[in-house]
Amino acid sequence: MARASRLRVILIACGLLLCFPASANPWNIPAPELAARAFVLVDPYSGMELAAHNADERLPPASLTKLMTAYLLFGDLRAGTLKLDERISVSHYAARLPGARMFLREGDVVPAEDLFKGMLVQSGNDATAALIERASGTLPVFVARMNAMAATLGLANTHFANATGLNNPHHYSSARDLTRLAVAVQRDFPEYASWFALKEYAWAGIVQQNRNPLLRDPGVDGLKTGHTETAGYCLVTSAERNGMRLIATLLGTDSETDRARYGRQLLEFGFKKFESRRLFSADAPLATLPVWQGQTDVVALGVARDVWLALPRNTFDTLGVEMTLTKNRLAPLTRGETLGHLKLVHSGQRLGELPLVALADVQRGSVTKRGIDRLRLWWLERGISQDQP
Repeated sequence: MARASRLRVILIACGLLLCFPASANPWNIPAPELAARAFVLVDPYSGMELAAHNADERLPPASLTKLMTAYLLFGDLRAGTLKLDERISVSHYAARLPGARMFLREGDVVPAEDLFKGMLVQSGNDATAALIERASGTLPVFVARMNAMAATLGLANTHFANATGLNNPHHYSSARDLTRLAVAVQRDFPEYASWFALKEYAWAGIVQQNRNPLLRDPGVDGLKTGHTETAGYCLVTSAERNGMRLIATLLGTDSETDRARYGRQLLEFGFKKFESRRLFSADAPLATLPVWQGQTDVVALGVARDVWLALPRNTFDTLGVEMTLTKNRLAPLTRGETLGHLKLVHSGQRLGELPLVALADVQRGSVTKRGIDRLRLWWLERGISQDQP
């Protein structure tokens, strides 16, 4: 690819993470037909949603609820208020919760790390309850934290009534919200990603298989399954192939077999129809802007974080960009200050806009430098004015 073409592609990529809403899919590629009440497929690196059906319908999430439980508990681990090697006593309440179990007994004293694996691999409601009792004391306190975090993460169609996913008319989420939650779990707590990929876990001599059979497929590494009579069979799964990552969410399938088949089909659709590339790295210069009355005469512009782009396969050559930069900028300048914009175009369709920011501070120049620049700028502007008809 020629240097100019490479630059053109790089410029386009910078805006995707910022300018696309999660629901955007401007290509009208038909989603696969799946017998599920709702589903969503996203490329989490770019933020692009590649397929969706009933994405915002409020549905019971079953044990996918435990993604939010895990998110909060991971935060407690990072804050140091909960430690993996501490031993937690199992209460009467925790030991007798219905549903999936780690098979804890009242009075057992269990390392927190084992409880996490029991919650995420075995989907143990008993392990979940033991952890939240240690973290927040009571279920209502923890559930309040869950709903506060749902608001923080922008999960507009989610409300929690418990931390395990047991049926409750006031306990619901949506395929889009659960997908966003899964993205946040992987983005914010990568140090715990390997727990979601465990194919089995044993406690008290009882080996339980992870209920996500897709973990045996190449590249699949998480996240969680769920099932109740009301919710049906649910799944949030993630996979990576050749540098492209996808997260797929299915709600309300009729059987374990359907859940696995449709989850696999949704991932295959994404990998076959789309491709994802990291097109620009954080803090890499993208353009330069003249600066007047500063210690330096130019400042480099770029983006503050890595930018990925997902597009239909074999369409990257149709990308285009329009760059607009601030004119006659005076020092001082602050790193991160917006000094331009990129308008993004794909196949003639305007996709969005991205700010270009200063990649360094520029301090005011000396008295002499400022005086010279004022004269130069006056002369430049006078010449431009005289050229006007």
